[in-house]
Amino acid sequence: MERFLKRKSPPSATYQDEGSSQRNKGASNISAPTRTSLILSPKDVNLDELPYDPADRKRIIEYPGFKLQEEIRRRYLIRGPHRPQPGFSYPQTIIGKKPRRFNPDWFEQYDWLEYSEKVDKVFCLYYYLFRDCIDGQAGNDAFVTKGFSGWNNKPRLDTHVGGVTSYHNAAVKRCNNLLKPSQSIEFALKKQQDVAKEEYFIRLSTSINAIRYLLHQGLAFRGHNESEDYANRGNFLELVKLLAEQNEKIKRVVLRNAPENHQMVSPEIQKDIANCFVEIIVNSIIEEIGGDVFCLLVDESADVSDKEQMAVVLRYVNNRGELKERLIGVVHVAETTSACLKSNIDALFFKYKLSWKQVRGQGYDGASNMRGEINGLRALILRENGSAHYVHCFAHQLQLVIVAVAKKNDDISDFFDMISLLLNVARASCKRKDMIRQSQQERVKRAIGSGQISTRTGLNQEKTLQRPRDTRWCSHYKTLKSLNSLFPSVIEVLQYVEKDGPNDKKRRQARGLLDYLKDFDFVFHLHMMLMILGHANSLSLCLQRKDQDILEAIPEVKLTKQKFQQIRDDGWESLLQTIYFFCEEHSIPKLDMEEEYIDRHKPRKNLLTYMAALSPKDSFGDFKLESLMELAKLYPDDFNQEQLKDLAHELPIYIDNIKADERFSNLNSITALAKLMVDTNKHQAFPLVYKLLKLVLILPVATASVERCFSAMKIVKTILRNRIGNTSMNDCIICFVEPAFVATISDNAVIDRFQKRKIVTVGCFYER
Repeated sequence: MERFLKRKSPPSATYQDEGSSQRNKGASNISAPTRTSLILSPKDVNLDELPYDPADRKRIIEYPGFKLQEEIRRRYLIRGPHRPQPGFSYPQTIIGKKPRRFNPDWFEQYDWLEYSEKVDKVFCLYYYLFRDCIDGQAGNDAFVTKGFSGWNNKPRLDTHVGGVTSYHNAAVKRCNNLLKPSQSIEFALKKQQDVAKEEYFIRLSTSINAIRYLLHQGLAFRGHNESEDYANRGNFLELVKLLAEQNEKIKRVVLRNAPENHQMVSPEIQKDIANCFVEIIVNSIIEEIGGDVFCLLVDESADVSDKEQMAVVLRYVNNRGELKERLIGVVHVAETTSACLKSNIDALFFKYKLSWKQVRGQGYDGASNMRGEINGLRALILRENGSAHYVHCFAHQLQLVIVAVAKKNDDISDFFDMISLLLNVARASCKRKDMIRQSQQERVKRAIGSGQISTRTGLNQEKTLQRPRDTRWCSHYKTLKSLNSLFPSVIEVLQYVEKDGPNDKKRRQARGLLDYLKDFDFVFHLHMMLMILGHANSLSLCLQRKDQDILEAIPEVKLTKQKFQQIRDDGWESLLQTIYFFCEEHSIPKLDMEEEYIDRHKPRKNLLTYMAALSPKDSFGDFKLESLMELAKLYPDDFNQEQLKDLAHELPIYIDNIKADERFSNLNSITALAKLMVDTNKHQAFPLVYKLLKLVLILPVATASVERCFSAMKIVKTILRNRIGNTSMNDCIICFVEPAFVATISDNAVIDRFQKRKIVTVGCFYER
């Protein structure tokens, strides 16, 4: 074993600490390598998990192999110097009897400077990457292994930089050369002719276009068998083959006609290109946010291989005043505790240089680990930022309210229990499902022949019974709607099971269900719940819109409540007529009955009340200066005492100006108000009002966007594709969920990013 741990010192490296002969010492674990810290194989290195903090990094020479070392250098250069998130509180240190701390303004002056939160010291990224490749550079380890913390001695930073021929500038030159393909070592070893250069870009562009299509459609890349003699080699290779068959220029240089070690179709190349797409997409989203505030939407769900995945969506207003919800990552989490979720969100924020100080809202589905007021994710985030107001997903609230109310009523609770039993019996086998479909088809044919129903594209499609779930929006409504239209077919299936069921239990269940379904109580409950859930379904679909704002959602909720009240007051006769018609059509005995409904009133929350004062409806009829001032006080990080005074003066001028402008007279939502303010430059005339408007806009109405991410996950990660890695799955899902970004990314942008991050083979990089 000793022979595997033996370290070979590079010929051009020296290991002397600054100004002394002390060897292999340092303040952090990035000091000179030791036997136990050596990495034995490149397979032991996960390039996606390279340490961020300078104090946690290994020396570059500890990584085995020149190629791996160069790849690690590229990754760190693309990532850039490690710096804390905005708003980080730098600790004080007593130096010369005075408290001193690091000055973040130094980041602007020194692009190489990086800071370690772990040891409260600064380091030099460029010198860390190439220190061991420069001869005779003793006396410069302070910015590599030990770290520098002389906050009262800024000139020491300039001394480190030195003159044109300094060791620091030599490292800077090496870094620049590493990211310039035409000057890289690989290129210098083998300079290719123009023909080879053109062929390389054709191969790379072909792979990029094939991967763009697969990402856009959410399709798998790899095949079960990718050998050349296999008929189907997988989507990616078959698509490259198709592109080659359609273009003679491509055909001459790809696959068999390309150098065996330079075909640009390996699984590693596929993953890197896909990751380049994702990096461009997420960076575009971060640039669109531009350091402004946003709302955090989070949910978790298990994938097909029983791995818990967490989706993170940001809701924000862009510089055009448009409300956006964008997915920035799907992260595998070891457990669903609030601490674990928070830790993974921290890592994601750190990766994309986002700060908790930017968060002004958080929205979840209402699970205890999310919304817990003491130890939930909600509480942990509020400790980081008291302005990150929590909004329980309106769509989930609506569904949970309906389920909770239904369970409070014994008759309705029994009704849904019987529906569940019906689904178990009617859907127990493929034969019974086919019987329902066949019976429905025959009924539709007869109805069309008799002129009872019309024909048109999209009408009279095949239907089936769907199983409801308490946490699935509108699922109960869809189940009852299907049962209502398939009722005769369901009766036929139950009659078949009653007569020819596989055992006595199934036959008894079918007999009991037949008696229940042919009772007036069932028909009454069915149509009453169809009417109630129909209105709730319309509201739920409205709440799930991506561009839905919270002030627009409140009137929709009020309107639905008014409809329910109207049904209670005046809807009895129409409901009874519908029930009687159904009974007559299916030979079910009718009953006469009356029912009284009791109204319940629930007060609104203060936050929502204050927000209503911004609504532009009825010519800003709800505008209240006092409410808006109270709303601003809920965001102390955005409005200090001086800004609150300015806002109090700005609001009256704003409302007079807006009311006098005819362009603002017919607005119905704050989303439209924000966009029009940007279009008319009033967001600059009234910056504090616009800031308040954005804070209201980014508060979530529902977490539908996060739920849609998990729907995409079911498409991307299937039973036959259940071994896809976490990084690859994240890349595929982001591209599938954000197809507009994928379509607009140019080949050149992907090529540039790909060439900066990947070393493939000697002589494979070219400048365009």
